[in-house]
Amino acid sequence: MPNAPIGEFEIIRRIQERASSHPGVILGIGDDAAILRPPADDAPIVVTTDMLLDGRHFTLSEHGPEAVGYKCLAVNLSDIAAMAARPVAAFVSVALPRQDAPSIAEGLMSGMAPLADRFGVCLAGGDTNAWDGPLVVCVTVTGEAVPPGPIRRSGARPGDAVLVTGPLGGSLLGRHLRPEPRITEALELIKRAPLHALIDLSDGLASDLVHILDRSGGLGATIDADAVPMHPDARALALRSGRPPLDHALADGEDFELCLVVAPEVAEGLLASPPAGVSLSRVGTIESEPGLRLRRPDSRIEPIRLKGFDHLASEE
Repeated sequence: MPNAPIGEFEIIRRIQERASSHPGVILGIGDDAAILRPPADDAPIVVTTDMLLDGRHFTLSEHGPEAVGYKCLAVNLSDIAAMAARPVAAFVSVALPRQDAPSIAEGLMSGMAPLADRFGVCLAGGDTNAWDGPLVVCVTVTGEAVPPGPIRRSGARPGDAVLVTGPLGGSLLGRHLRPEPRITEALELIKRAPLHALIDLSDGLASDLVHILDRSGGLGATIDADAVPMHPDARALALRSGRPPLDHALADGEDFELCLVVAPEVAEGLLASPPAGVSLSRVGTIESEPGLRLRRPDSRIEPIRLKGFDHLASEE
């Protein structure tokens, strides 16, 4: 006799069996709502959410549900890192393609569970549906701010240094599927230094730094072209695209490194003696004159017109 099809509640039961716990989650999967314990010392609660679509952020038939599950959780954890917060709970809502719903759900969980375990995140709830359309995954993650955080985008000051935590560019050659949330790095940095502003590089250094400038009162910045750390993937992609590797490093997006803004003397200290396991490069300086500029190795300065990923403007 063929096995009976797996229904929604069996999928939820299997997810519940694999979900890790967290002291900040009193009740997770299994009731009408989760119950979270308020953080000690009245620390603010940080919340982020991202919706990822088949054909837009991943290709299910090519990448498989495990890789998709990993990415969907990782990009949200990266947002928690961008506030220098500690993740607590994740809520996952999915619209599964009806034909392979059980196996896709299992694969998504297989991708998320090890990542959740590594960062101590409780998979605390969500919603499961099936339909005749493509896979849609929406993840919401809550976190606890770490004093003196949470760190916002809005604290940059003229004269501050701009630093990044790793090499940039060429993520669409495959790295975009395995982002590494820089949670540990963010928590180490907030312990070591006063951070004026922080953001994760999801849309590209040029676009994301502009977010900091705008939120900090319309400031400007100059990026030093020869200081931007370029990933080997940026150079490999440049051979295909015919564009300079620097263009890819500035605009490709989905690097998920951190961009931090600190006082110049703090930058000197961090670069001379970075926290254990944290790689840092100074890439530019915040300025009072609005606009984003690039300083070439010959000291020539020109405006940066490259734009990173925009969900509403991009056609790909």
